Amino acid sequence: MYLASTGALAQGDPAAKAPEQSEVRRGRVAGPVLALGAVSLVTDISSEMVTAVLPLYFVLQLGLSPLQFGFLDGLYNGVTALVRLAGGYAADRGGRHKLVAGGGYALSALSRLGLLLAGGATAGIGAALAADRVGKGVRTAPRDALISLSSPPDALGRAFGVHRAMDTTGALLGPLAAFALLWATADAYDAVFVVSFCFGLLGVLMLMAFVPSRPHQHTGAPARPVAKPPGKALDLLRVPAFRRILGAAALLGAATIGDAFLYLLLQRRLDFAISWFPLLPLGAAAVYLLLAIPAGRLADRTGRRVPFLAGHAALLGGYVLLLAPTEGWPLLIGVLLLLGVFYAATDGVLMALVTPVVAPERRASGMAVLQTGQAIARLVAAAGFGAAWTLWGVAPALTCACVALTAALAGAAVLLPRTERQA
Repeated sequence: MYLASTGALAQGDPAAKAPEQSEVRRGRVAGPVLALGAVSLVTDISSEMVTAVLPLYFVLQLGLSPLQFGFLDGLYNGVTALVRLAGGYAADRGGRHKLVAGGGYALSALSRLGLLLAGGATAGIGAALAADRVGKGVRTAPRDALISLSSPPDALGRAFGVHRAMDTTGALLGPLAAFALLWATADAYDAVFVVSFCFGLLGVLMLMAFVPSRPHQHTGAPARPVAKPPGKALDLLRVPAFRRILGAAALLGAATIGDAFLYLLLQRRLDFAISWFPLLPLGAAAVYLLLAIPAGRLADRTGRRVPFLAGHAALLGGYVLLLAPTEGWPLLIGVLLLLGVFYAATDGVLMALVTPVVAPERRASGMAVLQTGQAIARLVAAAGFGAAWTLWGVAPALTCACVALTAALAGAAVLLPRTERQA
């Protein structure tokens, strides 16, 4: 059971310091981590309600081609490059992690209203999606920095695993809510956007109310504001270990096609009713929810490099399964299971992997640089797969994706440091 770390240590009682740290190591998770997990849970209900219906909305209702959808999906995941860096730098400059993260959550919530106003205009939809991703880009690095600053080094995987498990609970509930609304309103997408906005707004209010501005670090001392981070965020590229982790993450990201494409391929292969499409993310999210904490604990015990690579190997297995002559339930369960394993073994584990090589006063900036590299790489992957599908067809495009991911795994295995050293 994961409990918030509270008590005399949080109030600065030196006598309680050693016992409290011992309890944290035995399985307690810091209060700010749980609070951020609750915020992410509510926010993910909002975002996944929209994400679950976007492929249908774009391809089936608006009639976009796979190439156009690939561009918008890449925009949805990769437009945040510059704002990630700006958000990370702003959070580190003065220790304003909560304020910067709150601005990002608010912008994402408002973007749901933008989808309502856009109607069927591709440009308007693209602008709304860009605003949502800008908000996500601004908040993600400060939020993950808060998690890392609130957790002991030997429990980072567990802390990120707990947060990701709570986040994924929202990812499970979001598609269910979208499915229920589409069923109750006869496919009224506007209703999905309105309810999504309400959940997003609730997440902002919870962040303001329950997440402390200055988290208590695992040593018991509150995080000190930093007047000015030493150097620029990109100066981290001079750190060999950080540079190798960034290179590996970008290389693997460039061979990772978007989840939405996998769901569209499943619908195409299995030819089920489109009303069931919003439920596809539930399978992967359920696996992610079950495995996020065990994967984090395993990474803490064995090192974070191997689980991170193994997760991408699971994704490769999903690609191969889509190419194989598998049909029916085995195909559906297999792909969703492997996709869930991929996220459980890579998402929070990557943040835990990079934390020891970035100093606390530059933590948000470092995570922003890493997330930016990964986001740009995935933008290239989404656009490239969409173009390959449009020009060559599904099978050649998937074959190229398998070859690319295999090569990326080999390169990442060479690049990733075999030891984790504290900055």
